[in-house]
Amino acid sequence: MNKPLTLLPGPEMIQRISGYFQQFLPLTFDEMAELVKYCEIRKFEKRTIIIEEGETDDFLNLVISGLVMKYVRVAKGEMILQLATEGHVISAEVSFLTRRPSKVIIETLEPAVMISLRYDKMEEALDNFSRGEELGRRILGSMYVKKDIRKFRWLSMGVRERFMHYIQHNPHMLQRVPQKYLASYLNIKPETFSRLKHLTRSDNSGKKRNKN
Repeated sequence: MNKPLTLLPGPEMIQRISGYFQQFLPLTFDEMAELVKYCEIRKFEKRTIIIEEGETDDFLNLVISGLVMKYVRVAKGEMILQLATEGHVISAEVSFLTRRPSKVIIETLEPAVMISLRYDKMEEALDNFSRGEELGRRILGSMYVKKDIRKFRWLSMGVRERFMHYIQHNPHMLQRVPQKYLASYLNIKPETFSRLKHLTRSDNSGKKRNKN
């Protein structure tokens, strides 16, 4: 596992951090300046394993740029649990919160820059930053709510409907993510995914002809 390049947050990065946290809790300039002190910027190369199975995850991460996946190893390869792009939080959250070895692996699919909050810094922020507990509760709550919404939505959908819903809302992922990982993430057999992908291309070609 390659060590990340750790950077200090500059003005542009601070602005991005602020924009993300403001989604959950309105913060004053002084509160934002105080909060940033607890964060660090980590830069990873493509195909870097950030957390390996059996390690304890020390970081809660916000993806600023790049693509990061979370998965577990299974008999036939990997089962993808999360694909995190810009603006998404990723962590082996059970390991992070319980301080126990991770059962998941986190790996970059593209070069990635992340704002990271180390566990001990989170504890420090909870003690010293007056609104830290409220902000942390809202961020973690949002993560689990989104996860459950996605899980129950997909359970109510057929394979084709699940594929179309995801691609319509995330069209860029077809170009950014290897097909086998998207198929695993959507719980679709690779051959079925290929067929559905082909149908999407056919539909798009038909729409272009109709416009002409």
